[in-house]
Amino acid sequence: MPGVYLSWPFCGQKCTYCNFASGVLPRDLEPRYEAALLAELAAFPWPAPPDTLYLGGGSPSRIPIPTLQRLLAAIPGRPWLEATLEAAPGEITPGLARSWHAAGINRISLGTQSFVESELRRTARRHTPASAAADVATLRAAAIANINLDLICGLPGQTRDSWETSLDWIARLDVPHVSVYMLEIDEDSRLGLEILNNGGRYGAAEVPSDDLQVELYERAVERLRELGIERYEISNFARPGFESRHNLKYWRLDDYAGFGADAHSCLAGLRRQNAESAQDYVAALEAGRSPVLSETPADPAAERFFVGLRLSSGVEVTDDDEAQFGERFRNLTRDGLLERADTRVRLTPRGVLLSNEVFQEFLV
Repeated sequence: MPGVYLSWPFCGQKCTYCNFASGVLPRDLEPRYEAALLAELAAFPWPAPPDTLYLGGGSPSRIPIPTLQRLLAAIPGRPWLEATLEAAPGEITPGLARSWHAAGINRISLGTQSFVESELRRTARRHTPASAAADVATLRAAAIANINLDLICGLPGQTRDSWETSLDWIARLDVPHVSVYMLEIDEDSRLGLEILNNGGRYGAAEVPSDDLQVELYERAVERLRELGIERYEISNFARPGFESRHNLKYWRLDDYAGFGADAHSCLAGLRRQNAESAQDYVAALEAGRSPVLSETPADPAAERFFVGLRLSSGVEVTDDDEAQFGERFRNLTRDGLLERADTRVRLTPRGVLLSNEVFQEFLV
């Protein structure tokens, strides 16, 4: 069964670390964006009803409930096995949570990022640790117990003690899924650009060293394992049975269709990307044009390893794989970055930390 990704790029504020195609956009663009999304959904030739749905952004938790109902009504397959909505902490009311549940949402991903107020203020996040905890309780009261909490490793001012504080909150809230992301440094975020330019705004001068970030990440792996939350993908940890069904489709190269600005799809051997900005996406559909910005053939042989090695379970190696990549397997195993287990190959703990270097070996 395919999965569906729906992009809602509208935010209440632009976080300093964010490098997504989202932000504070004109309010009068929202109804036009909804109409464009509905048009793209209506034109899509569904090969089969999807079994997973993911609403990302942006802050899709800000979608007005009538708009959300119209969007979800345009997607077949309800009730979906998993329907995730990304939510901005500190903005969830009991009525909103009940409406999400009634609309078919059964999983919420909370962008908490940290449980230390000084770290949150520097990123422009508006919630507090207490309000995030209240959100978890509100969701559970609305019968949404499948909850993910995000943490970012490497925020400005982060220390061993402050990281432990965030991990303590994770333990206290007892959620079944946690995502731990390393801070991404590139020109697409205000913080990243400041770091690259050796500036001091947004706390750029106080970003932890690479060595400390690695230490903090490894501490999260250890602490979460103690809580029964095992790593199943480089950045994702879950109790058994609570792995993200939708995200697993990406890493297993299953089909998925993306709708909205900067949404990506992988269908019938083709990878597609929509127009990056909400304005360009809306303009294309309003003019009767396709919103697809690029379309390229997928390369399953290489992508199985480039994507699949992110999974802790690794990738099954076929005879064809051995013929094509055998020397690379041997070299990476010799360097302590890969390990073989029967007919599977997977990253070692050291390989996880140097995963980008490993993945590059399979770009052919």
